Amino acid sequence: MSRPKSPGRPAKTGLSQRQLRAGELVRHALVDIMRHEELADPALADTSVTLTEVKMSPDLKHALCFVEPLGGANAGAVVAALNRAARRLRGRLGHVIDMRFTPDLKFLHDERFD
Repeated sequence: MSRPKSPGRPAKTGLSQRQLRAGELVRHALVDIMRHEELADPALADTSVTLTEVKMSPDLKHALCFVEPLGGANAGAVVAALNRAARRLRGRLGHVIDMRFTPDLKFLHDERFD
């Protein structure tokens, strides 16, 4: 028999608490890395990027990183540049976070801001 939902309990989002915690850990670490790391790609030069959300796979080995460039200009080029830099960012991420596996990163444009 399943437990009845309490009225104060939030609605289920489909992601486990473990996935949500890991996503926030990765998001905060990536924000710090991107703030201090110079990425040589011309599409990222003088571009401010907001990392809005990180969704982790159930095994925590893959991370979908949703980004939005400031002002929304050149979103496609910025996402492509971040995906080209994903291996370097993943390498830096592995030194910062304390997880069994460093997740593979995939960057996507956050469509909620369009």
